[in-house]
Amino acid sequence: MGANDGRALGSVSDPELAVFVSGVASMGLEILAGRLVAPQFGSSIYTWGSVIGVFLAALSLGYYQGGNRATARASSRRLTWLLLGTAAYVAGLILAGDVLLLQLSSFPVPPRFASLPAITVLFGPPTYLLGFISPYAAELSDREGKGEASGRVYAVGTVGSIVGAFGTTFVLIPALSVDQISLTIGLLLVLTAARVARPSPGRKPAFAIVAVALLLGGAVLAPSVGYSVRGEIVYETQTPYQELRVVDAGDTRTLYLDGTPHSAMDRDDPTRHVFEYTRYFHLPFLVTDDPDDVDRVLFIGGGGFTGPRRFVEEYDVTVDVAEIDPDVIDAAERYFGVEEGERLNVHNVGGRQFLRETNRTYDVIVLDAYKRDKVPFQLTTVEFMRLTRERLADDGVLVANLISAPSGPASEFYRAEYATVAEAYPQVYAFPTVGSSVVQNIELVATADGERLSRAELRERDRERDIGIDLSDAIADYEEPPDTGDVPVLRDDDAPVDSLLEPMAGQRYVVEEADDSDASDGSAPSENGSERPAVTSVSARVASSSRA
Repeated sequence: MGANDGRALGSVSDPELAVFVSGVASMGLEILAGRLVAPQFGSSIYTWGSVIGVFLAALSLGYYQGGNRATARASSRRLTWLLLGTAAYVAGLILAGDVLLLQLSSFPVPPRFASLPAITVLFGPPTYLLGFISPYAAELSDREGKGEASGRVYAVGTVGSIVGAFGTTFVLIPALSVDQISLTIGLLLVLTAARVARPSPGRKPAFAIVAVALLLGGAVLAPSVGYSVRGEIVYETQTPYQELRVVDAGDTRTLYLDGTPHSAMDRDDPTRHVFEYTRYFHLPFLVTDDPDDVDRVLFIGGGGFTGPRRFVEEYDVTVDVAEIDPDVIDAAERYFGVEEGERLNVHNVGGRQFLRETNRTYDVIVLDAYKRDKVPFQLTTVEFMRLTRERLADDGVLVANLISAPSGPASEFYRAEYATVAEAYPQVYAFPTVGSSVVQNIELVATADGERLSRAELRERDRERDIGIDLSDAIADYEEPPDTGDVPVLRDDDAPVDSLLEPMAGQRYVVEEADDSDASDGSAPSENGSERPAVTSVSARVASSSRA
């Protein structure tokens, strides 16, 4: 082994530096893969299992092929080309990742494997190339003996993976967008290639180093900055929990979390309910015996704070909001006009932790923390539901906003959650918000009152009570208890949420838009005779065209 292959950088040779950076890059890309595919496929256990499996398979194949070729082919120049090839592929991900995701999302595979083709195509090749670097570096090592060289390479690569995992998770994701993180990883690979190629890289490697660096920069600049198929991107960030986007389309500003709309605001009328399902949050004022007794309300999950702000404006109540993601709170304050005050208190804490630690009693608890494909299981179990009941007044009401189908195979989560809530509350009411069997928002309303209200009684209360909003269309969606015999009651030690959500993979998620008056007049009649606003269809596999 010549001096060019064993140059030292401190106590680390150039081949070992390449191994270290390959560990950083592979683990960084692995974490980034989950973020990149989440808006398209969700971030369920099946998605993350596919990510981990593809990366392990690609690395293993790279190790094997690299080991077979290392004795005859290992050289500093080939390490340079491997690093540059990986960086060039990363540039391709920046430039065409969204397009490839859209194309590969329709690949005919079972729902739980839906993300596997896209992850394989997008991240298999660069990870495979990175797998060659360790056996090549071991062959080029200036350490005495194969055992010492292999041990050194394994140790350096593992340290690199640790740095990549922690650096991407705790530094890059909170601070940068997906494209910017990809650019960072790509440039790190290019700089390492330049280091390994020195001092005389030759004309072709030198040209390739400059070309790949320019390609990375051009890929980041190429998309239309600030635009997506949903409208103008006002703000975008990667939070510790999810991808967050604020998008303007006409007069409506929408908060997207992992590609799914979670809150919307009419910029001319900020407290108007844009999404129909948020109007159902007012149902407790009909279910409770005396709406004037409602004094304190807790929202678990803030989003764009449509519900909390409307409650503060409409009623003489104090509203607490428990929101675990600090970036959601920041976005709500900066882009949705949320301001804390005497009657609106925002707590940056998880909902279950907040309920455990608070000594307050609430008249209404609104659970609005579920996503279509990523549901925090600790907020679904019977133990959690019993905790909510402990924090409610004797005549208190729980509202849980689910995303599921009211019937058919995609209804498993709804029916399991209904059975779970019924273990903690004597009465549970179900209100699908679309009126068909598609995946939609379904509102569960639970009370400690042993007497069940009929649809007719709810209609009478809606006519008699002045609660600031007409809920006749919501009452028309009143549904009898579903069959729960074939679904489990969710418990802390057994909450198979991911398997219950699996039948919804690939199905349309339909969100209705409320009309301008927050009432039901002037809308198209539904199947059950009620008036119903326009429907917005959100495909479970549609992502925006760029990641600014």
